[in-house]
Amino acid sequence: MQLNQLSDNKGARKTHKRAGRGASSGLGKTAGKGQKGQKSRSGVALAGFEGGQMPLFRRLPKRGFNNIFRKNYRELNLGKLQAAIDLNKLDITKLITANDLISSGLIKTARDGVRLLGKGTLKSKIDIEVVGASKAAISAVELAGGSVKLLRLEDSSKKIDNKNKEKSLEAKKA
Repeated sequence: MQLNQLSDNKGARKTHKRAGRGASSGLGKTAGKGQKGQKSRSGVALAGFEGGQMPLFRRLPKRGFNNIFRKNYRELNLGKLQAAIDLNKLDITKLITANDLISSGLIKTARDGVRLLGKGTLKSKIDIEVVGASKAAISAVELAGGSVKLLRLEDSSKKIDNKNKEKSLEAKKA
């Protein structure tokens, strides 16, 4: 036997059915989808429909809620911070802020603030200003001789109260 004589077993390779390619193909006209109705149309997937049986997502009880006041922090690990310092993307002689982290490419946006986490090692002495930090991160920065300045975010409810106070003061002045 030679290479040009090799072949698959009979029936090993079967051509796929080409739907909607003429009446003689056996799958012409309606292409095996039957007559009319939602399922014969394109782009239809009846997700969750179980033929009239109560669907699974309705059989299971509701749980939890979505907190609309949830803070969405941008996480930053010490290892990534040290890598950026090693590549001279950050100036460690001055205070590192969220804007410095964005300009260096460490984070895309600040969201509700930056939270410093302790994964990785930090060798450089840095002074950093963040909204939150884990105990491990704070101790690692202080061990390297630096400091962590924690910013305090005002609650959105306090901001609303302040706006209301300003409006009432303006109304009294007028």
